[in-house]
Amino acid sequence: MKGLRNGVAPGRFALGTVLVCVPLVLALLGPLLAGGPGPRAASFTLGAGHWLGTDFVGRDVGRQVLLGGRPVVAVAAAAAALAYLVALPVGLISALTHRRWLEDALMRPLDVLLAVPSLLMILLVASVFSPGATGLALLVALVNIPDAARIVRAAAADVAARPAVEALRMQGESWWRIAVVHVGRSILRPLAADAGVRLTGVLYLVATAAFLGIGVAPDAADWAVMVDRNRTGLFVQPWAVVVPALLIVALTTGCNLLFDAALTRTRAHVHVDVRAVEGRMKEPRP
Repeated sequence: MKGLRNGVAPGRFALGTVLVCVPLVLALLGPLLAGGPGPRAASFTLGAGHWLGTDFVGRDVGRQVLLGGRPVVAVAAAAAALAYLVALPVGLISALTHRRWLEDALMRPLDVLLAVPSLLMILLVASVFSPGATGLALLVALVNIPDAARIVRAAAADVAARPAVEALRMQGESWWRIAVVHVGRSILRPLAADAGVRLTGVLYLVATAAFLGIGVAPDAADWAVMVDRNRTGLFVQPWAVVVPALLIVALTTGCNLLFDAALTRTRAHVHVDVRAVEGRMKEPRP
């Protein structure tokens, strides 16, 4: 409550919203504003001329910035969604099953993947295959599944151990209803906290892989590729490096702030409800 009274959570939420909206708007609307290729592309709606200058081969940096956000955001969002699409059922089944062999069959292979550093796994696979944007999304999702599944399993196991879940089993409730309606709803808060951190990690992995040339062409319009491609001329043309780097940092930082502020507000409201109940319990009875 103290944080909410002092405006910490609203301020954090507002700052996170601004930091997320700027790169997201550029990523979603940038290709529409950039116009088509050729000399006329310099006179798009944001203003005429090379407003951020040109890179080392004469490409308009402003246009590259407008075109380079969508690949980063699309691959990161797809990778995070795919990771949870697999991790949620695996974690729930492992937490709610009474068959130890099924839990081992689901979780032990993931433990092997968890032992290998994420970026190393991506580099090893990329050294054998040449993944495109779809392949990069699958790779990033794959390395995030083990950790996400363990978090889902831990949160679901804590809820599954409560007497209410056992009572539902004794009443003959279906496994699907117990897993989705009761357990799934009860683990939304820890999953939201994990989603904020995981999305930041996914963005970092996607940007790092693109920086290393994995999943994208060396001449692609991509924020991470722009940083790598123009870093040698940082002191000659800094905007070609600074602007895309700041947009990536703003997106990752803003996501963290938004999820953190949302969780802070949720915890505060829960705390208020608990104190209200305790106050009513202490009131003298007639």
